[in-house]
Amino acid sequence: MLKIGSLELPEFPLLLAPMEDVSDPPFRAVCKANGADLMYTEFVSSEGLIRDAFKSKQKLDIFESERPIGIQLFGSEIESMKEAAIIAAAAKPDLIDINYGCPVKQVACKGAGAALLRDIPKMVEMTKSIVDCTTLPVTVKTRLGWDDSTKNIVEVAERLQDIGIKALTIHGRTRVQMYKGDADWRLIAAVKNNPRIQIPIFGNGDVDSPEKAKLMKETYGVDGIMIGRASIGYPWIFNEIKQYLRLGTHLPKPSIHNRVEVCKQHIEASVKWKGEKLGILEMRPHYSNYFKGLDHFKEFRMRLVLSNNLQDILSTLQEVEHHYTELSFSE
Repeated sequence: MLKIGSLELPEFPLLLAPMEDVSDPPFRAVCKANGADLMYTEFVSSEGLIRDAFKSKQKLDIFESERPIGIQLFGSEIESMKEAAIIAAAAKPDLIDINYGCPVKQVACKGAGAALLRDIPKMVEMTKSIVDCTTLPVTVKTRLGWDDSTKNIVEVAERLQDIGIKALTIHGRTRVQMYKGDADWRLIAAVKNNPRIQIPIFGNGDVDSPEKAKLMKETYGVDGIMIGRASIGYPWIFNEIKQYLRLGTHLPKPSIHNRVEVCKQHIEASVKWKGEKLGILEMRPHYSNYFKGLDHFKEFRMRLVLSNNLQDILSTLQEVEHHYTELSFSE
């Protein structure tokens, strides 16, 4: 059993990363059903929350079936982040997470996300203000540093632990790297193996297979792994990793029936939560991932992304299942 404050998780938990325009309740539901142990909301703007912006408030929607779940906040102003944490805590998540890792320009160039890696004293002050204003466990997600000359994650981890965070997730790249090159887990291991560090350390970056998860666990000794992009359209990765870590065997790959059923569950939940127009629109990027690797899928994908009607999409998905099931029988 692993603990984040008073929150209990399984030994070596698998976490679903907070991903903008991805980690919404419909997507979280299919990941939870397929083995995710702890999930996070999309990252929520502190300024949006304190100004009562609809999109920011909607991201606070959490459901009992998702627990345990954390709300992730980002922002550049200490007072705004503190106020946002109080608002987020009222939504009754299991923890509050602070985003000091997002590298995208719209966030970092406004002094939020990974930009705080350039001002560690401000990061510490901001974190302490949030720790002090809530009884919920506060956790942090960040990167190795701003660039190759400022990989200060060991110092950052110590200072954040000292002011009360209960867990730290580290993405193994700098902000300048964005998502290019390979994630460097050696510095994540340096944090984990630092005798001063007593809180759980989770690793993030490039884990896209059970074999990589096992390698990261055994080589770098992290307490758990956060999975992001590899789960998009492939929520089965969580249970696949668990099976491989536990028994050293592989689960069967999802059948075309499995893929269609989970994709249907996802879009139906999306429409129920967001309404038909927005639910269909925001589902469009997921189809390529759900059906990745299928030969000659382009015609079906075009029909799916061009349709504005849920029943038409569900009918097309049934055609996909029928077509590829027949194809596999004829081979």
